[in-house]
Amino acid sequence: MAPKLSPHTVLAFCFVLMPSFVVSQQPLNSAEQEAVYQVLHSINPEVPWRSLFPDDLCSSAPHGVVCDFFDDNATVSSHITELSFGYVSDYSPNPPCTPDSTLNASLFSPFTHLRKLFFYKCLTETSVPLPDFSSLGPSLEELVFVENPSLLGSLSGRMSTLTSLRRLVLTGTNVSGNIPDGFGNLINLEQLTLSRNNFSGEISLNFEKLKKLKVLDLSQNRFRGNVPRSLGNGSIELLKLDLSFNAFSGKIPDNLKSLKNLEFLDLSYNRFGNFGLPLFLGEMPSLKEVYLSGNLLGGRIPEMWENLRSILGMGLSGNGLVGNIPASMGVNLRNLCYLGLDNNKLEGTVPEEFGLLESVRELNLENNYLSGKVPFSTKFLAKIGDKLKLDGNPELCADEELRSAKVGSSLGKLKPCNEPYIPTYALLHGDSPHQSSASCLSMLSGFVFLLWLYMDIHLTVS
Repeated sequence: MAPKLSPHTVLAFCFVLMPSFVVSQQPLNSAEQEAVYQVLHSINPEVPWRSLFPDDLCSSAPHGVVCDFFDDNATVSSHITELSFGYVSDYSPNPPCTPDSTLNASLFSPFTHLRKLFFYKCLTETSVPLPDFSSLGPSLEELVFVENPSLLGSLSGRMSTLTSLRRLVLTGTNVSGNIPDGFGNLINLEQLTLSRNNFSGEISLNFEKLKKLKVLDLSQNRFRGNVPRSLGNGSIELLKLDLSFNAFSGKIPDNLKSLKNLEFLDLSYNRFGNFGLPLFLGEMPSLKEVYLSGNLLGGRIPEMWENLRSILGMGLSGNGLVGNIPASMGVNLRNLCYLGLDNNKLEGTVPEEFGLLESVRELNLENNYLSGKVPFSTKFLAKIGDKLKLDGNPELCADEELRSAKVGSSLGKLKPCNEPYIPTYALLHGDSPHQSSASCLSMLSGFVFLLWLYMDIHLTVS
């Protein structure tokens, strides 16, 4: 039987063996250390960065400057892997920028292992051309610019060599031009967000090469022409597609139905028109949010809701829709939190099934031609409050109980529903409604008697 070793003996044994496994750890090399100081000075020259952080920046650095260690045989080397600038919050207190921050791509050349570069509200007053970051080589995975309105230039020739790039975000800048075809080389791209910039023109990029792309957001630019059919390639793994607030026109391509994993689709406020709501939406059961408002698509609301039970939000405002609202929407879309059907030409009654939408938190039916009695209960009103919007439908009516409810302000503006119809003749002699029913029966009996008498006389004469 092997002798039992005490914990002290085991610990001592470990210390004896430990030196044979120790590798030397090198501090951050001087070129990268100096480059960090220069970049910090360029984004905020008012802070004495060198005196505040005089030691190895991989041991002590401002928030947003991140190192990692790389094993090279028996030596562990330190390198800068992330640089984030611009104070976001107390949870992300990155080095704050000044209004006259500058950006020089050559300052970043020593960062051979840089994976992430992030700027938030840094370039706000002094015009700064978009740098060419291709010199950063294959290590860069994330390049993010958020709310930098003084960032100018185009993407042409700026990114095509960054083949490891997974995330490119340019939002709230003045970068313009088009999306270069060279972006097709970014085969590892998972997120491409170019919202709220000055991009324009038609999109010629072949998205079929970007098979890992999950988020594409080109909203609030000036893109025009047709939506590229290459977006509907079934091999793309898109989860979110946002092309809203542009000038795309023509027909919404039906091959988008091949995006079986798509959960968010926003094509609102473009120039799609006269083709009706796309029926292929009914073949996309993964959809959770669909927004098509402001396109004047026209036509009736089709019956296509059976497979869309996961929908949480749907905006169909200002599309020139006509006809009735299908009851099947209320039957199948039970998970809806938001539904916008306002500013169309819808008519008929509000389906009773809409009163059973237990999850809805905003329902906008304003400015249509709807009529009849609204199907909502006081319990429904207590839940949704003033987010039930019915103004602009002069023929809608509500029971007095709903009109006087303290919630749902738009209901108070609806006219009261008429009392049940009572024939005029029933009240000729001041009869009550119950008496009038008896009068109707008496008149019916008299009519039957006269008819029998007529037939009897006719048969006798014959």
